[in-house]
Amino acid sequence: MPPSTPPAKPPFAKQLKKATMGMLSMFPMVVAIVGLVGLFQGFVTRQMLASMFGHNPVVDTLVGTFVGMIAVGQAMISYILGGQLLEQGVSLYAVAAFVLAWVTLGVVQLPAEIAVFGGRFVWYRNVLAVIATIVVATATAGVTAWLS
Repeated sequence: MPPSTPPAKPPFAKQLKKATMGMLSMFPMVVAIVGLVGLFQGFVTRQMLASMFGHNPVVDTLVGTFVGMIAVGQAMISYILGGQLLEQGVSLYAVAAFVLAWVTLGVVQLPAEIAVFGGRFVWYRNVLAVIATIVVATATAGVTAWLS
């Protein structure tokens, strides 16, 4: 039995064109997401976010998760905002949940995610991310309190 030959690879130019077309098709969605996030960050102040939390660990974790999910943003900004919220007296439960949800979840980019990955995948990813956010935020605040 003769050895099988590997399938021929398409030329680099063809692969580059396909990748470029894929990126260009996603460009309008990316611009829309960036614009919506910028608008949201411009209208929602740190004081508005701080007023949403009530220092009950369960409620703070849930509110932090859902506010972070809506106020989607970049990790570096969330750390700065999280530090400011802690300085304003917001509980670590809320801040940890907010930072995790801010980075891993996002209602704003759902249409783009669904277009790229499909609805079923996006649904499962977001449900699991919400659960993981609540668990990790609770564990972070609990371990930090235990170590203090």
